[in-house]
Amino acid sequence: MDTYFLKNEDIFKFYDHINQKYDLFVPLKLKTTLKVKCDYGFDLPSEDYYLKKYSQADKAEIVFNDYRPIEPARTFFTHFKEEICAYFADDKEKSLKERPIAVFGLKNCDLFSLKIQDFVFLGGSEPDPVYKERRENALIIASDCLHFKEACFCRAFDINPHPTEGFDFNLSPLNNGYVVEVASSKAKVIAAALKDIFTPATLGQLSGRSAKRESVIRRLDEHLDAHKIPKKEILKDIVVSGYNSPVWQEQMHTCVECAGCVLMCDTCHCFLLADEALAENARRLRLWDGCLFKNFTKVAGGANPLKMRYMRLRNRYLKKFNFFIDNMGIQACCGCGRCIDVCPGKIDIRYILRRLYEEKYLPAA
Repeated sequence: MDTYFLKNEDIFKFYDHINQKYDLFVPLKLKTTLKVKCDYGFDLPSEDYYLKKYSQADKAEIVFNDYRPIEPARTFFTHFKEEICAYFADDKEKSLKERPIAVFGLKNCDLFSLKIQDFVFLGGSEPDPVYKERRENALIIASDCLHFKEACFCRAFDINPHPTEGFDFNLSPLNNGYVVEVASSKAKVIAAALKDIFTPATLGQLSGRSAKRESVIRRLDEHLDAHKIPKKEILKDIVVSGYNSPVWQEQMHTCVECAGCVLMCDTCHCFLLADEALAENARRLRLWDGCLFKNFTKVAGGANPLKMRYMRLRNRYLKKFNFFIDNMGIQACCGCGRCIDVCPGKIDIRYILRRLYEEKYLPAA
């Protein structure tokens, strides 16, 4: 992997070059007055970031996002609502005829989540052609986390707040620029075209990057120690053995069935197919779906094996921490905390996992 240094004043030359071929998405800070209280007394940032097309953004508003943006990475590869009928029906050479995308600001939790999406949409005997084309054509420009939100818990699953794989470029900020890792053939072509602004990274710059990374890990570990989240090695055990735990019904008392946790989840992937009339024609749509919706498992005869809300919540955890561990060897949760941030009922995945652990291993006397 080649490693370079990019000065702060040259970052827009980098953006401009990429934007010639790709629809580049860059981070902006979301204007909000929302303050999130940390139950354990840590003073943590509460602002959010969102990704916007570079061509539509005011350059003065473009920032480096210190942690993951609000939208999950899957947003760029499977759209909330999209027509697929024509794409699948055409026997000729298939093409989405979309401009390829480049996404700047994805974090390591997002890259981990794409492993789940790839398993679902690219695994098996019939890869999804829509997802496949977008994924193969995309340019992933990842970056290190400099801070973390109260809801972030990636390190509980041994996911570091800096990427080491799964990207084309990775940018690690230093005081006057960025250490840039070039990991793919696509990225090498771009780096070669920008050799006037990319200089080989020095040992001092690499040492500075390591120090910043170690600092973030140390602070995040200190924060997560207070949450007492179970280790990833026992997630399957506690979720399966907690099938009849009272925590499922207790937590659903505040659920309003908005399914925000499903729609903001980085690893959720379920969808439904629906036909929509359009004048004298019709089109087939793919829509995001999820197990927290009441009709998710309802069958044609009217029966619903997950008719109660607590059953649907439990099913969500069984899928993440049983099915995927059995089939992939990893949990379908990246610790991004988006589900915690979005939930109006304050349902917290960290609390549920801790409860399941305590019920199994720390029974009341």
